[in-house]
Amino acid sequence: MSFKTDIEIAQTADLRPISEIAAKIGLSEKNLISYGHYKAKVDLNSLPERKRTERGKLILTTAITPTPAGEGKTTVTIGLADALSRLGQKSISVTREPSMGPVFGIKGGAAGGGDAQVIPMEDLNLHFTGDMHAISAANNLLAAMLDNHVTQGNSLGIDPRRITWKRVVDMNDRQLRFIVDGLNGTANGVPREDGFEITVASEVMAILCLADSLADLKQRLSRIVVAYTYDEKPVTAADLKAEGAMAVLLKEALNPNLVQTLEGTPALVHGGPFANIAHGCNSVLATKLAVDYADYVVTEAGFGADLGAEKFLDIKCRSAGLKPDAVVLVGTIRALKMHGGVEKDKLNTENLSALEAGMPNLLRHIDNIKNVFRLPVVVAINRFAADTEREIELVRSKCSEHGVGVALCEVWAQGGAGGIDLAEEVMRLTEPESDFSYAYDLDLPIETKLETIARRIYRADGVELTPNAKKQLQQLKALGFDRLPICMAKTQYSFSDDPKLLGAPEKFVVTVRNLKVSAGAGFIVALTGEVMTMPGLPRIPAAEKIDITPEGKISGLF
Repeated sequence: MSFKTDIEIAQTADLRPISEIAAKIGLSEKNLISYGHYKAKVDLNSLPERKRTERGKLILTTAITPTPAGEGKTTVTIGLADALSRLGQKSISVTREPSMGPVFGIKGGAAGGGDAQVIPMEDLNLHFTGDMHAISAANNLLAAMLDNHVTQGNSLGIDPRRITWKRVVDMNDRQLRFIVDGLNGTANGVPREDGFEITVASEVMAILCLADSLADLKQRLSRIVVAYTYDEKPVTAADLKAEGAMAVLLKEALNPNLVQTLEGTPALVHGGPFANIAHGCNSVLATKLAVDYADYVVTEAGFGADLGAEKFLDIKCRSAGLKPDAVVLVGTIRALKMHGGVEKDKLNTENLSALEAGMPNLLRHIDNIKNVFRLPVVVAINRFAADTEREIELVRSKCSEHGVGVALCEVWAQGGAGGIDLAEEVMRLTEPESDFSYAYDLDLPIETKLETIARRIYRADGVELTPNAKKQLQQLKALGFDRLPICMAKTQYSFSDDPKLLGAPEKFVVTVRNLKVSAGAGFIVALTGEVMTMPGLPRIPAAEKIDITPEGKISGLF
């Protein structure tokens, strides 16, 4: 039997005019800034003030710790929104924009898969409406103004050895991690060690996703700390008079992007910070727009629940005043068997003992959602053809022991029709008001917040700070940044900071090697283990298989 690829399914889809999609949630053409026939930005300035007596239900889709076997979190998010629509509900999916780094690297795009996709898929994965480029331009303008200030006399007394702001590019390029620039004479700047990050790791991306207005965006940009002076005082974008020009570059990017699913369900796709090196959530503006205009809003946060969900709940919801109503925890039997020690090429064989050995990973995520964040949760098993009834029953039984239901999800193969059971369970879970709480209090000291996340969410024995991180900790305290939330930069492949420790590891310590403030975004980034803010391409990049015909038809995207 031959199967169509994701891109082949997307290319044969019947796309509706974007104005027709907008009308489903009460938006008119005057509320749209069209980018062709099938995608548009929602012009926030054109929207009337909403005075709804009851906001839409907010459902977070998250996942078990990811493996090469795949989980399908975005696919489930999109399919669930389609299923809710099939049940007569006004629903919207709200997801992040793909970075071109993974598209041309190893992970591929982020438009869902099979019959649960957001379209136009090619546009979404390649440039889209230009938001990534606007963020890169704003970031790099600030870098240019910073280096220019140093070259032109340095009246602020910036120490070139303590410049913390890096340039960015939306591509995986390890060659740019560590560079020396400003060479070949005084006309070309001041020589210094430098480096690039991927665009999605930029604080500008985090700011765009957390800002709730253009005025808030500009204020947040002004607070970015870019360097320190010779007497160790922070230098901000406001000191360089850069925030106005940066806001100009981001003015259009601030508006959420509206597209559609294969079934014509409205989909907002806006912002794209990674969850392993940033806070991993789509924009506050897109989420707030959705809960104002829909009955059910299905959003997602990056990687496993220990990363994306924790940051969605402790950073985004806290900052934006959002209160989620339920959580969908996505897993696959294949991935759980991999957590139980099975090699990828042997996952299609029934293996109950390996599945049982991998279940603690799922159960730990369940426990965190239920007992740390106090939210109702349903497990969505993204079903594969090789899954057996005995394996499915084992997952149901183990989850039932923890008071959690399981819904088989077949949206990849069936679209919204394959998510009806999940949709009905989500509607049931969201009936009572949730008792949502955060994992930690902001008034706790930085080191206590780090310990709390490591112990409560990862189940570590504690946190160890390197000498460099200890020095940075004292500086952050002295500068008054100690009441900010924590954004943990950690491997996505393990609860620990060691990607090789699968399942539900115990008796480990999380090592924090660097602490830096993202004052504009409003959090402290803690870099752990070997996680990097500029990924590299794999031995065989996905880019090698991407091509285009003379007629302009793209192939190889996934």
